[in-house]
Order: sequence, then structure tokens, then C-alpha cells
Amino acid sequence: MYITGRLALLVAAGIVPVVLFGAALGPWIVAGGWILLSAAVAVADALLAASPRALRVAREIPARARRDEAVRTEVILRNTGTRRIHGRMRDAWQPTAGAPLGRFRIDIPGGESRRITVPLHPRRRGQLVSEFVVVRSGGPFGVAGRQASIGARGALRVLPPFRSRRHLPSRLARLRELDGSTSVQLRGRGTEFDSLREYVRGDDVRSIDWRATARAGTTMLRTWRPERDRHIVIVIDTGRTSATRVGDGVRLDAAMEATLLLSALAARAGDHVHLVMMDRVTRARVSGVDGNALVPALVDAMAAVDPQLIDTDWSSVAALVRRLPVRPALVVLLTAQDDPAASRAFLAALPSWTARSRVLVGAATDHDTSAGAADAAEGLIDAESAYLEAARARAGSDAARVADAVARAGAVSLAADAESLPPLIADHYLALKLRGLL
Repeated sequence: MYITGRLALLVAAGIVPVVLFGAALGPWIVAGGWILLSAAVAVADALLAASPRALRVAREIPARARRDEAVRTEVILRNTGTRRIHGRMRDAWQPTAGAPLGRFRIDIPGGESRRITVPLHPRRRGQLVSEFVVVRSGGPFGVAGRQASIGARGALRVLPPFRSRRHLPSRLARLRELDGSTSVQLRGRGTEFDSLREYVRGDDVRSIDWRATARAGTTMLRTWRPERDRHIVIVIDTGRTSATRVGDGVRLDAAMEATLLLSALAARAGDHVHLVMMDRVTRARVSGVDGNALVPALVDAMAAVDPQLIDTDWSSVAALVRRLPVRPALVVLLTAQDDPAASRAFLAALPSWTARSRVLVGAATDHDTSAGAADAAEGLIDAESAYLEAARARAGSDAARVADAVARAGAVSLAADAESLPPLIADHYLALKLRGLL
């Protein structure tokens, strides 16, 4: 049973009989009688309401949706009773699902069904679940009614948004130029012979094929394309540093965006991508998936992974990569090594990768000293700002020391904000392809 605001208005209306009859019968007696009458009306209203237990609930929910994108779900209510049910319904999604806060009006005659559209706007990755719906069936007076929770489980898997997809067309255009698929030929050579064509002014003379020139009677040029079927291993650190706020999200989200952009590009280039998400245990792993199925497999594996407030065991990560049945041509480590003391284990494990493969260490950062430097130049800095500026400078200095150590170990270190990191890593991949190093 539940009551509405009308019951409060009904009780408040008791001031009228108290004023009219209080002098003759006594104000407390009149007030008490009015309260008892109001309670009786509320009980009668609830008893006259149709039972919400007569409803049967079904759902229509898409299996997957991207974070921060609107998704439409439907709740189907079927009245198995003979009495008309009118009232309100609320779906029990958690707040991060972005369901409407209000209740939906329902009016279902006996034996009929109604569809209620419940729009969602998920704000968190992973599995979102609604175990039941709450239905209120109102009485004829609108003072009270019956309420019931009806079990009806619904689940929605929320995937990473892949906002860096907007950088993919421009990188694919550059990849087509590398592959010789366009009329524009890049100077220099890759690692795999593609075809012969006539020489045009501006081409690299070192690529002239003199035997083919002698046979054809005109100058012929060899064209090259980047080698295919290379193996790329991407390792995402899911330890405590991945929970650091960077931009509008956390560092783990930026690593996922970089992974998706690089993987989509590598799949188009004919390379094989292997993903490991790990701290002390493996949180997700994707291997042996190629082509158009790669990105869906990656986002599905990433969806339920959250940062863990523990330190990453880099020796275990290195051992896992060594046990892979492939020899990676490129290992991409997406982590945050900006503290020399905390990076010792990572730096100790780094040579085990650089001895066998090319290694790229990518980190999302928000170290920005430009604003503080401008304020200091104008003499607008106060004591609190001075401390913040000193902290930024110290963090930048520590990150530079770790980057130098990474370079000495034979790897390449890239650091940028969350928006710039994915295209920066993709450009590095294309540069390796252009130079014939991958």
C-alpha cells in the first residue's frame, strides 16, 4: 500500500469541521474523528485498487550499447487480470544507467498489454542490470493504492565509446598511400615488393629496376609496400595508476581509446593484434581475432574492466607476453610511469621486451605548466598557485627522468593528453611502416 499527497490534503481539510463543530463537540474529538475517517478512506481506496500482481513483465533491451550514447529499451506490461490497472511504473536501473528519474503513467485494461519506452544514457562501462520494476496501482479516489515489485531482469553491456574513431579515416588514407593503393606513390621503400610501374618525375631513382627497364624500353620503377602479417601486442596496465583522472575520464579510458584506434588501423594494414589487460592477474585477453571482428572483440573484452587499486606485477606481465605463441614485432605498453621510485619494477622488466621486439611506451598525462608559467610571468601567482606550479614542475621532471630511462632501455616513450594520445600512437605505427621497421 502507498498513499498520495491527496491524503495530506484530505487531513488538512479537517480544519473546516473543527471550526464548524469544535465548539459544540470539542475540537479534539472532531479532529480525531476526521483523522479516522481519512484513514478509512485511504484503506478503502487501496482495497478498491486493482492488484499490480496481475501484471506480467517482459523486456526488449539491446545486448550492447556504447557509453555516453542514448539507447532505447522497452518494458512490456501485460494485465492478466480482469480489472483495469491505472497508476505509475518505475524501472529499477542504477543511476549510472541514465534512466529517467520520473515514473511512467500506465493505464492497462484487463487482458491487454502496453509497451513503455525507457530511454537510457549509460555513463559507465560494464554490465548494467535492472532486476525488477515497481508498479503502483491507484484507487478510484486517488488517495492511496497498491504497490508491488515485479521481478523482471534486464541486462545491458556498455562498451567503450571509441571516440578516437574520428581519427581513423585520415590514418587509413595515409595507410593506403603506403600500400600503393592510390595514384600517389611515396618515395622510399618499405619491406615487401609490390609491383612495377613507369617512372615519373620526382620518384626515388634508387627504386628503378634496370632489368625491367631494358625489357620494357622505358624506365620502370619498383614499388614497395609495408610488410603484412606482423604481430602487435598491446598491454594495458589496469593497476592503481590507471585510476588517475586525466581530462574528463581516467587513464584507463585513454588507454582503451588508443588501443582501439591502433587495432583498427593495424587490422586494415593486415597485421595481427593481441591484447592483454593486466595488473597482478589478467583482467582481459584477446588473441587470434583478425579483420572486421577484431574491434568488436576488443570492446567486448574491455567493457567490464575497471582500474584496480593495486600495484602491477610487471614480471608476471613480461612472462605472459613471452608465453604468447607469436613473436611480436611491436609491443605497446599503455601505462603511467611518471614516478622514478615506483617505476623500478617496470624498468627492470623492460629489457625483456626490447631484446625481442620494438617497444612503445604510451602514457596519458595532464601535466600542463603553460598556465602557471603565464601567471608567473605576469606576477599574478599567489602562495597556493606557487605550490601547485612547483608540484607540476616536479611531476614533469619525474616523468622526464622515467622517459630517459625508457629510452636508454631501447624503447620509445610517448606522453600526451587523453585526446592526443591515440592519434600520436597511430602516427608512430605508420612511421614504423613507412621506414620499413615494422
